[in-house]
Amino acid sequence: MSTPAEPVIVVDSLTRTFHTGRGRTVTALDHVSVTVETGTCLAVVGESGSGKTTLARIIVGLERADSGTVTLAGREVAPKAGRRELRRRASQIQMVFQDPQSSFNRRLPVSTAVDEVLRAHAGLGARERRERCVELFEQVGLEPRHLSARPDELSGGQRQRVAIARALAADPAVIVLDESVAALDVTVQAQILQLLAQLQSEKGLTYLFITHDLSVVQQIADHVVVMRHGVIVERGTTAEVLSNPQHPYTQLLLECAPRPGWKPQRGMIRALRDEIAS
Repeated sequence: MSTPAEPVIVVDSLTRTFHTGRGRTVTALDHVSVTVETGTCLAVVGESGSGKTTLARIIVGLERADSGTVTLAGREVAPKAGRRELRRRASQIQMVFQDPQSSFNRRLPVSTAVDEVLRAHAGLGARERRERCVELFEQVGLEPRHLSARPDELSGGQRQRVAIARALAADPAVIVLDESVAALDVTVQAQILQLLAQLQSEKGLTYLFITHDLSVVQQIADHVVVMRHGVIVERGTTAEVLSNPQHPYTQLLLECAPRPGWKPQRGMIRALRDEIAS
């Protein structure tokens, strides 16, 4: 009997509260715990304000939790990390955002963003970095001519491919994708999802996929966590959650998800909303 793989990410009882002014607070995460198995994809699903992006940002290290722990590759992440620790973490886990345009310098070729990661993590000379940039661009379906392009000269799908190449440049074990296909049209979205699946198969990558779109979940995720108001309301395998949702909120998300021949069942949606509110 084979031994189960050790989870690459273990989140234990994370809490995070934001102060909005006038003494008011918003609880973004309320004792949230998740695990992500090596080589799998966990989708975290929920509408805006559910806490899913806050969870992702804490795991990557862009925000701090009020309490709770994050363990990455068997090592607990320090809440207050120094520069060396942050670099080590960046070599293990990278993030792809919804809008890569905002993280590119519009005046510079997009290859500059990939080159910066290679300089920080790969220890390569200028010529080797250039060759590696070409390899990474080809891996994500871009051509060498795109190296010299500026962000405004590329389509949304091409910019997202560059963002994926930049994440791969650090040779991470985990990639967090925060609504990374939400701004793309359906055809390009399918192409990016296919690319992600191919890269995962070839490199054994682990994905944490943040989304509000359950149709995307079905295409890429092995397991699903559904969040609402900072709390996990349902979790399970993708097949279990999508075929037999137990929580009214998950049922509502599924009922509202557009699909071929879909028509909104307003009576059912109203009843589900009432049940959730009660």
